[in-house]
Amino acid sequence: MLSLSLANLMSELKKAIKSQHEFLLELQQILETELHLISSRDAESLINMLKTKEALLDSVQKQDTLISGLYIKSSQEQKDDQEIVELFNQAKDMVAQCKYRTQINQTAVEQGQLRLEHLRNLLLESRAKESMTYDKSGRTQGGTSGGGISA
Repeated sequence: MLSLSLANLMSELKKAIKSQHEFLLELQQILETELHLISSRDAESLINMLKTKEALLDSVQKQDTLISGLYIKSSQEQKDDQEIVELFNQAKDMVAQCKYRTQINQTAVEQGQLRLEHLRNLLLESRAKESMTYDKSGRTQGGTSGGGISA
């Protein structure tokens, strides 16, 4: 009976890790879509997709908790099982890929913000040049073209 429950535990652990693989593959796809939406500046779709991403990350965290509980209950022999070790290694690789894609997305957001800031500065400079006036001696002078009249 004890060996049956250990075998069942082993089966449940494998199933839980494989389920985590599915969550992580889905997360990789979402991160790929996120990069596309960042690049295309589709804010509405990005916000909607972020809600999906948040729910998926919650599922990954819950699955981690389940896996941890099953792993703690496992014997050392089960923990050293080649298939279990391989499944864990695959999951670690997937997590590393997700972290890498997240860094790429973060860089894309930062670059987008820098471009917007640069554009903002160009517009402000342009506006300042347009509002330049000339004094009696022909020198440029910044300010409003309203002649100091205010409402």
